[in-house]
Amino acid sequence: MAIDTSRGDRIQNSTAFERAARAGHLVSGVLHLLIGYIAVRLAFGQGGNADQSGALGELASKPGGAVMLWIAVVAFLALAAWRILEAVVGKKTEADSGSATDRLKAGALAVVYLAFAWSALNFARGAGQSTGQQNAGLTARLMESTIGKVVLVVAAAVIIGVGAYHVYKGISTRFEKDLEGHVGRPVRVIGVVGYTAKGLALVGVGVLVAAAVLTADPGKATGLDGAVKTLGAQPFGQILLVLAGVGIALYGVYAVVMARHARM
Repeated sequence: MAIDTSRGDRIQNSTAFERAARAGHLVSGVLHLLIGYIAVRLAFGQGGNADQSGALGELASKPGGAVMLWIAVVAFLALAAWRILEAVVGKKTEADSGSATDRLKAGALAVVYLAFAWSALNFARGAGQSTGQQNAGLTARLMESTIGKVVLVVAAAVIIGVGAYHVYKGISTRFEKDLEGHVGRPVRVIGVVGYTAKGLALVGVGVLVAAAVLTADPGKATGLDGAVKTLGAQPFGQILLVLAGVGIALYGVYAVVMARHARM
């Protein structure tokens, strides 16, 4: 039986809804810029968590931070809703309803943006927690059973796969398909460097999850912050941290570009 998608199509044609969803890209860009800034700051011996919770905490500490966090909640919820709609009726800019793979990716992105919205909500309510500590705690609980360890290994493989795809998407410039109109050289360079840096960071996160299982040390699975700080502990760590911070910040710049030029 065919699904009537006319209502979904009408919702996608709402200018207000599209603008709210695009604001989600803008907020994501700001958070990645803050993560990059924190990573560079770590390179010079200052404190902080170079992950989503660190960026949200940094945002909360600024004048008007609470208001910005509530805006972030709404923007992420709007972008998540847009992705859910894409999973049901396909992209607004495509003539057909989209492939099963495209719909699956849209659904996965919706879950990611819902998680972002939840984190922003907690910080807006004054109940934000370190993402690294939450990851380590969850890993410790899962490692108490064989099934949990299997789940962690699968999760590590998925995260590494997503990271590798980010690297591929950056190097191959496939990200250009996500943008409307002509892509200039500056945007292309930003996209290549940003996607590659973000991908390598995700690969690092996945490797740390796998290492936590293999060494029975849940404290290693501390997410992006753990991956960044592990990088900083290597030879020439200061230089590597600066490069990682700049790369992640450029991914944030690309997300800001997406807010204006993304194919919705």
